[in-house]
Amino acid sequence: MNELFGHDFAPFPFEAFSLQHFTMIFVLIAGSILIYKNRGILIKYDRAIRFILFTSLFVLESMYHIWLFKDGYWEISFTLPLQLCSISLILCLILLITKSAFVFQIVFFIGITGAAMAVITPELYLGFPHFRFFQFFITHIAIIWTCLYFFIVHQYIPNGKGLIKSFIFLNVSACLAFVVNKVTGGNYMFLASKPSNASLLDYFGPFPFYIIALEGAALVFFFLVLVICQKVKLGNIKGGDCF
Repeated sequence: MNELFGHDFAPFPFEAFSLQHFTMIFVLIAGSILIYKNRGILIKYDRAIRFILFTSLFVLESMYHIWLFKDGYWEISFTLPLQLCSISLILCLILLITKSAFVFQIVFFIGITGAAMAVITPELYLGFPHFRFFQFFITHIAIIWTCLYFFIVHQYIPNGKGLIKSFIFLNVSACLAFVVNKVTGGNYMFLASKPSNASLLDYFGPFPFYIIALEGAALVFFFLVLVICQKVKLGNIKGGDCF
């Protein structure tokens, strides 16, 4: 049991596009379809669903930091919430509590694109059935589900202004991450170097040109998400109250 919460990578190596990895991708897709198919029912249990999503994100992220800290692995150079998905997770927590339309417009674009890329090409070194494997995939999937829940069930509609706000927020966050990288020697938002595992950044050229290409790719992905959302037919369902 201790091995499942240990820091030895050897017993549980992560293998990209293995059966376990594909299972997590399937869970993401299947859950997203279920949210859409059952949107009229889910709104009736809005408070409970938001509580479950909030608790899942908060508890698992807290457990991750405790897991690192208890064995002396917590370091300021890589554990601050300055990665794109860490920022998205915090915004999702705020959204789940406040139901803020402003927060939704920001997190929807960066949350969907960032977490989806993380699920498909994860920077992960511990595989099934290690704690980190489940913590990584559940939190990233929950980020996407939270965004989709507010879009599909609460019918918060992403728009062009939201895309621009999200892109500005992304760049402000990147500037902060760049400064922190210089101070701590970290690699937040992969602004100092590419991730060691295979990722989309491998096709964007060497440093620092891949950062410029990433800016363009972010805009393209944001736009594609916006176009797809405009094609989705939701129908009218009554929204729930905030808790």
